[in-house]
Amino acid sequence: MDLRNIAIIAHVDHGKTTLVDELLRQSGAFRAGQQVAERALDSNDLERERGITILAKCTSVEWKGTRINIVDTPGHADFGGEVERILSMVDGVVLLVDAAEGPMPQTKFVTSKALALGLRPIVVLNKVDKPDAEPDRALDECFDLFAALDASEDQLDFPHLYASGRSGWADADLDGPRADLSALFNLIANHVPAPRQLAHQDEDFTMLATTLTADPFVGRMLTGRVESGTLKTGQTVQALSRIGQKIEQFRVTKIRAFRGLAQQDIDEAVAGDIVSLAGMSKATVSDTLAALAVEEPLEAQPIDPPTISVTFGINDSPLAGRDGTKVQSRVIRDRLLKEAESNVAIRVTDTPGGEAFEVAGRGELQMGVLIENMRREGFELSISRPQVLFRDIDGQRCEPIEEVTIDVDDEFSGAVIEKLTGPRRGEMTEMKPAGAGKTRIVALVPSRGLIGYHGEFLTDTRGTGVLNRVFHDWAPYKGPIPGRRAGVLISMENGASVAYALFNLEERGRMFIGAQEPVYQGMIIGEHARDNDLEVNPLKSKKLTNIRAAGKDDAVVLTPPAKMSLEQAIAYIDDDELVEVTPNAIRLRKRFLDPHERKRQARAAS
Repeated sequence: MDLRNIAIIAHVDHGKTTLVDELLRQSGAFRAGQQVAERALDSNDLERERGITILAKCTSVEWKGTRINIVDTPGHADFGGEVERILSMVDGVVLLVDAAEGPMPQTKFVTSKALALGLRPIVVLNKVDKPDAEPDRALDECFDLFAALDASEDQLDFPHLYASGRSGWADADLDGPRADLSALFNLIANHVPAPRQLAHQDEDFTMLATTLTADPFVGRMLTGRVESGTLKTGQTVQALSRIGQKIEQFRVTKIRAFRGLAQQDIDEAVAGDIVSLAGMSKATVSDTLAALAVEEPLEAQPIDPPTISVTFGINDSPLAGRDGTKVQSRVIRDRLLKEAESNVAIRVTDTPGGEAFEVAGRGELQMGVLIENMRREGFELSISRPQVLFRDIDGQRCEPIEEVTIDVDDEFSGAVIEKLTGPRRGEMTEMKPAGAGKTRIVALVPSRGLIGYHGEFLTDTRGTGVLNRVFHDWAPYKGPIPGRRAGVLISMENGASVAYALFNLEERGRMFIGAQEPVYQGMIIGEHARDNDLEVNPLKSKKLTNIRAAGKDDAVVLTPPAKMSLEQAIAYIDDDELVEVTPNAIRLRKRFLDPHERKRQARAAS
């Protein structure tokens, strides 16, 4: 059977996973009457809730005697570690672009990786049936994007299709029959080359591991593309590190290939196919699995370095241990090391004392997804404010710079530009009308300047703006950037909050908690209207007397509290504050100081 390996690239919410649903359905991967969930490849709970692809996943379809292995890639740059490994397994890419929005920043990030590997793209202009679709403009922007990314002549001569993933059709012409996706299947079969590995079937077996998963029945499983030779179940192979060091020798207990949405056990894997292997105990991502006679490892794609770090610690608040079951630092450390093993974009280091761990990654979203997964598993954590990682380049201190693309209503563009180019040290590179009364702004902003900005941005644009960001480059240090300007309201008592007290505190600022919520000394319960921190008593109750007076017994009506999501809370806190994360709650608090540190600060202040 002919073989094709492709990856699908798209920006968040451009319809990538929906299109894969239709490819599976029209290729016969589902039997008649089978109940299949919408966005079938979004198997992770967080992926379904947020509508984004976090983990790269493989599937396979058959079309007229050709097996097509399809890899679904994450659209967000924070999960770029998945992208860089996955693209090494494919021979072509399908770039899915919204016909109304055109290529967006996350599209640019993944496409640049694909073009650098020499992959020839197929452009699919999706959602052309939308009222505001402009497929010709989107197609021109794709060409401009490829040219800006130094695409070769072959890559610039790309075929394109017009499609609607939700309606299940793709055509070479905008006025085509709009019947099915056969035009896309045929284009993949004809345009994407067969795996070059097919010519190396007589050589020794080699395979580069790109993803690591765990099966409850067979244990660790490594997925990758067979680069040469063949492999049979029961064969003994070895694992080599990136520098050629022998890690282990093991017997292959299972070989699984992707068939539709499921994986099937097969007896033999051939060069060019994407398979998962079981039987290893130490081998991990980026290692080479090879026959015993092989001495040199395969070259692995370099992974971009982390740009921010967050400190994970134990929850040491008075409310610790009430919600979660995993609260010890040893358990937290084991979980973080397990994450770093399967996600090569994350780096974990111990801090002095061993009670906290510094986790470096690509961005706030990646950290937020990791923390959310851990709290759902029963962990309780204390999370610090994200810190940007600096690098020394030619003796100069450099910091990460991100390219920010903003679509905003014309009336709010001035406020956005003022914030980005003023205190946040950004440089605007492009500003143009985006149609329908909107303006598109492109700016280069230090990553430090974007920490905590999203909430402020939504306020400035009345919730109508859309902000996308992607790592651009390293640049010399831009100077100090002011943090949060508002102070916070801090509880001075332990107990349950009282409505009467919160009602009287509302004039001091906005509240983060409601009535009858547990609070403790040092917990942040609201944002102060001024720039200083203020200790308040949220437990103060109404004094009872035997004297009745007009208006004294009016019912207390509280303003609904401002509840923060996990990412908002992490971005909001200052350097001397922490986010307390439990399975059922997200709280903000000041760092607890030991008595010696408190005395030292008091002496310094006096």
